[in-house]
Amino acid sequence: MKKRKKRKFKRKFKKIFKLLLVLITLIVIGIIAFIIFNKKDVIKTPITYKDVYLASNTNTIEIYTLDEEDNLKEEDKLLRGTKVTDLKKTITKNEVTYKKIKYNGNKYYINKNNLVNDIKDSVLEKEKYVRTSSTIYENDTDTKIKSFVKKGNRIDIIGYDKLLNDGSVNMYNIKYNDIEGYVYSKYLVDTEEEANANYNENSVYDIHKDRKYSRELYGGHASDLDYYPVEKLEFKDNPLLKDAKTLYLNAGVIGNVDGYISLAKESGINAMVVDIKDGYLAYPSKVAEELSPTSYNTYANELEDYKNAIAKIKEAGIYTIGRIVVFNDSLYGKDHPEECIKSTSSSQLWPSAFSRNTWEYNVNLAIEAIDTIGFNEIQFDYVRFPEQAYNMSISGNSDFKNTYDEEKAGAIQSFLYYATDQIHKHNAYLSVDVFGECSSEYVTAYGQYWPAISNIVDVISSMPYTDHFGRQIDTWSNPYQTIYNWGKEAAKRQTEIPTPAIDRTWITAYDTPFWNPTVIYNSDKISAQIQALHDANLKGGFITWNSSSSLSKYNQQKQAFNKNY
Repeated sequence: MKKRKKRKFKRKFKKIFKLLLVLITLIVIGIIAFIIFNKKDVIKTPITYKDVYLASNTNTIEIYTLDEEDNLKEEDKLLRGTKVTDLKKTITKNEVTYKKIKYNGNKYYINKNNLVNDIKDSVLEKEKYVRTSSTIYENDTDTKIKSFVKKGNRIDIIGYDKLLNDGSVNMYNIKYNDIEGYVYSKYLVDTEEEANANYNENSVYDIHKDRKYSRELYGGHASDLDYYPVEKLEFKDNPLLKDAKTLYLNAGVIGNVDGYISLAKESGINAMVVDIKDGYLAYPSKVAEELSPTSYNTYANELEDYKNAIAKIKEAGIYTIGRIVVFNDSLYGKDHPEECIKSTSSSQLWPSAFSRNTWEYNVNLAIEAIDTIGFNEIQFDYVRFPEQAYNMSISGNSDFKNTYDEEKAGAIQSFLYYATDQIHKHNAYLSVDVFGECSSEYVTAYGQYWPAISNIVDVISSMPYTDHFGRQIDTWSNPYQTIYNWGKEAAKRQTEIPTPAIDRTWITAYDTPFWNPTVIYNSDKISAQIQALHDANLKGGFITWNSSSSLSKYNQQKQAFNKNY
């Protein structure tokens, strides 16, 4: 009996013990659960933070911290496109919600509208206005032209290519009427009022707005041109030559380049202008093969011979400038008569400076020469309408192929904006030749106006040849006086714009006058011209114009090249 009671007690005790054990276990689990879910200072639930990007319709965005009174205090500005960490906390101040972010190990607050998940969405502006009449590109990678948009117009922003180091956009993807394409942002502003304004710091616009010749020349109006400052680039691996002593070499003398290099070493010549295209090509260009077969089949040298000659010049430490005659191109004109001016005043095949296809052809020739041959600089000559432009304009039966209803000088300026932008992308410079007449205070009949050109390009090279000032008066026997008188006016033009180019002037290096040689242009005549340039405050250097590139003539003149002026 006692044994049965003992066994019964033991079973009951075990049962109670198990119940107590279960109860204790449940209590422990409850305590642990309570700690996990309610005691955040003991165990924190891991939070996943994500990277986001700063977005704005301006280059920079304000970031804030909280002061001692819990008010927002502007701490700094960050560039849009900057990657930050979203800390998933918000505060509201004055009905504006701010998000807490982390950047460079520090915590800040930023307007929640300035954060986006994708860097492609970091540009918030939806419209812009055209301050400087602009090329619309087909894409953001090459030279292809889609259309053109004039000053003052509104365009819609639908995207962009990339952000620059200052948070600004390089090119906007835009829509203008039914046209979609790309436009450089530097030519756009935020308001219509800004777009229609003219640059008038230091009365710059006032200087030009009323200028005109004594009669209408139909070349354009100085008041309609652009004078906004243009950033002059300097490429670290290709410094711009600012005091050039330059020989001109036509494409036919490349086979004897060693002689010119020897002369340069003896005389202090530090640069050479070498033809790429002047009537015919210097070598068979792939660009020409595609765009002008007639030009492609008309060339002076094999490509490898030409490349080797330029390489020799560069190895001698001489700055190389590739010269391209732009619009005076009858070979391209034969292939593209639809791009040429039609007029009873002239039978010349002259591709119009209004023609965007002609723009593309010449700029692509330049880029090809930079990339495959290695020129430091490209020089564009004949950047103008024909000499007969005045007669063509007044004859009433001329078709200039003026698609966008531009003035001649406006088209020349727009072409140079386009060309400079594209050539700069290849770390090379652009120089432009202008007539000596451009030192005057008016827009020429063929569309050249010194200030409008010099303000854009890297180098302006005028051609004040001493026997080109008129046949009735001897202007060539005393080259110093002729060049000095001309140079004083040219120097004034350089002061009338905010960002003038380097002035590097063509000098007469042939016996004058060209129609009846009577005056020998030896080293004294060369020295006189160079000294006149310096005395007139044109100190960017010189280029010798001798169309035959006569080595014997240059040797006659070499003492002038190495003098200190």
